[in-house]
Amino acid sequence: MDLKIGDSVFVQSYKHNGSLHRTWSKALVIDVKEDFAVVVTDHTWVVEADGRKWLTKEPAICFYYDNHWFNVISMIRKAGIYYYCNIASPSLFDGEAIKNIDYDLDVKIFPDKTYLILDKNEYEYHSEKMNYPGNIRKIIDDELNYLLEMIESQKDPFNSTYINNYIMKYFEMNYEKENGD
Repeated sequence: MDLKIGDSVFVQSYKHNGSLHRTWSKALVIDVKEDFAVVVTDHTWVVEADGRKWLTKEPAICFYYDNHWFNVISMIRKAGIYYYCNIASPSLFDGEAIKNIDYDLDVKIFPDKTYLILDKNEYEYHSEKMNYPGNIRKIIDDELNYLLEMIESQKDPFNSTYINNYIMKYFEMNYEKENGD
């Protein structure tokens, strides 16, 4: 992804049929690796497809991969780090926004490392309604299994040390920005 640290970008999620699913009004790029970008949303407006708007309540360190069919949002809360993983197409940056296609299934991970797979019924419904091709369903199954292996083995980004390093980087960037360093 052709992003630079310090960039402020939109994030847009679509559905398989091309309709807009959800938009984040602002994300700060804090790291760019060969195959993923790390952005932070913090008190950011989110607009849903039906027009509902809500403001995120806490900083979230988000990982958008260009070679995996998921993205990871780690929410920093008083009770610990919660993760929300969206099964979605690989993300791309088109100069305007980080974009991907949401494929319904989600995984929510709690601070104690237990997790739930969410929205199975929505996935089955949309799979038929939007006619997800068999090859995409296979990729989704494989990537979900890979994601669960990452979670269970606490592979990055599913460990607190990794996330805490990004939290510190975000706070340092904010401090420098506010103090003109």
